Amino acid sequence: MTPAEHKVLHGIGVSAGTAAAPAAIVTAAPGVDIHEAGSVDAEADGARIREALASVQADLKERQERAPEESKPILKAAAQLAGDRGLAKAIDKKLKKGLGLTQSVHDAVEEYAKMLEALGGYMAERVTDLYDIRDRAIAAIRGLPAPGVPDFEGEVIIVARDLAPAETATLSPDSVKGIITEVGGPTSHTAILAAQLGIPAIVKAEGILSVESGQLVALDGGVGEVIISPISEEVELLAERSRRRAQALAGSTGEGATYDGYKVKLLANIGTADDAARAATHDLEGAGLFRTEFLFLERNDAPTLEEQTDTYTKVLEAFGQRRVVVRTLDAGADKPLSFADLGPEENPALGRRGLRLCQIREDLIDTQLEALAAAYRKTSADLWVMAPMVSTLEEAKWFADKARGVGLPKVGIMIEVPAAAIRAGQLLDVVDFASIGTNDLTQYTMAADRLDGELAPLLNTWQPAVLQMIKFACEGGRSTGKSIGVCGEAGGDPLLALVLTGLGVGSLSMAPAKVNAVRAALRMHDLATCQQMAAFAVDAPSAEDAREAVLKLVNPTMLDLV
Repeated sequence: MTPAEHKVLHGIGVSAGTAAAPAAIVTAAPGVDIHEAGSVDAEADGARIREALASVQADLKERQERAPEESKPILKAAAQLAGDRGLAKAIDKKLKKGLGLTQSVHDAVEEYAKMLEALGGYMAERVTDLYDIRDRAIAAIRGLPAPGVPDFEGEVIIVARDLAPAETATLSPDSVKGIITEVGGPTSHTAILAAQLGIPAIVKAEGILSVESGQLVALDGGVGEVIISPISEEVELLAERSRRRAQALAGSTGEGATYDGYKVKLLANIGTADDAARAATHDLEGAGLFRTEFLFLERNDAPTLEEQTDTYTKVLEAFGQRRVVVRTLDAGADKPLSFADLGPEENPALGRRGLRLCQIREDLIDTQLEALAAAYRKTSADLWVMAPMVSTLEEAKWFADKARGVGLPKVGIMIEVPAAAIRAGQLLDVVDFASIGTNDLTQYTMAADRLDGELAPLLNTWQPAVLQMIKFACEGGRSTGKSIGVCGEAGGDPLLALVLTGLGVGSLSMAPAKVNAVRAALRMHDLATCQQMAAFAVDAPSAEDAREAVLKLVNPTMLDLV
């Protein structure tokens, strides 16, 4: 293969810093054995696969022992996934259908992965862990070397389609100067670990796999820029940009606020108690979205009152007196639960999910709210609880009555569908706050499946129609004097954060690593400028025009953050 020529790629910067070094390409997974015979003894083959999974689990536990303290929880979670009994049973079903060993592992994992991807957010990011376990198990079954980072000498930049936590956690910033992956997201384990290790990193850099081992690559993890075969002047420019970025972020501490003192709370998105413990160590003002689905997934029965109470208590204790916003169970339809299966639906995204499921299975929401109330009584925390997928006033009131009935202090709703955004004033009359889920609101406003990569241009929060929906919601907040927040990915974009503030959003929730940049951006601008940016963006003819219009109004220093 001819080495890729000089070119610039753009991805998502997830760990700030610049670097230039030869590329080290991660070894590809061996894949399914296309020559294998089908299973004729499912029990014996199942035992063999369990041995392979056990060896993968043992290796992950060994890596956990050697990993830095902050990496241990992620490797522990991956090891638990390798030992998941539900996964083993799913593989057994494939064997009984006559599939071969590696094909059974592959197909069973693929079904699990689709379920996690449908959940979105934190759970979708675990797909990388699942695929890594699949690849290592298949390699063990085939007697081949496990995929992973190759041996190398000197300083390198790791290049991979994706990088599993088992690989990332053991990298040393002394020799690994950067990480670039073709896929992944801002809250993936690669992103979290790279930031913790201080290694500049970029994910979703499409085209990066065109480079060859040893080819010079440069990256800026702050803005997500990759240069293949850079010239010396470009390397120097990246280093200078990194210095300016560090200067712009210097002193980014404390409360979120604009230059003239308009307060905007900066919060973290979390998915587990371990996430809460990590996020609570950051300089932020609490958690703006605690996704509770992880407690309900991959099990045959619902979590007990005691189990939920224990988890919620740990999360609340981690943040002390800082705000914690909990989203109640968001499952059903494309997020199936084995113990709450309402049957197939032709269009799951428009089906019985979120609060709609809980209105059918009231036992699930009743137990969850009781557990949250018990955790609140134990901690006296600043607890806010909201329901997902609310569309009507009747739904909002139904949830508010239940939540207040068990003694919860702050009751709210998610604004994820246009109906809720347009009628936000009426819905907020019966609840205390609302939080905008920009991912789903974008999906439903633009009629574009957020899992369909071909529709990515439509799934852009800069779309003026989406910003108009957010404006409707904020107008409802102003008319009722109720708080409006944002907990979708849009909240972590420093430039978009200015627009959201101008529209009237009072809190932004994001991956913890993004807080510093958003806080710095807010402090460079006054509220009036943010409001002008918002007006220009809403009135723009396209998403690209909206962003360009805002860029023309920013403090020049801000350009080093976007």
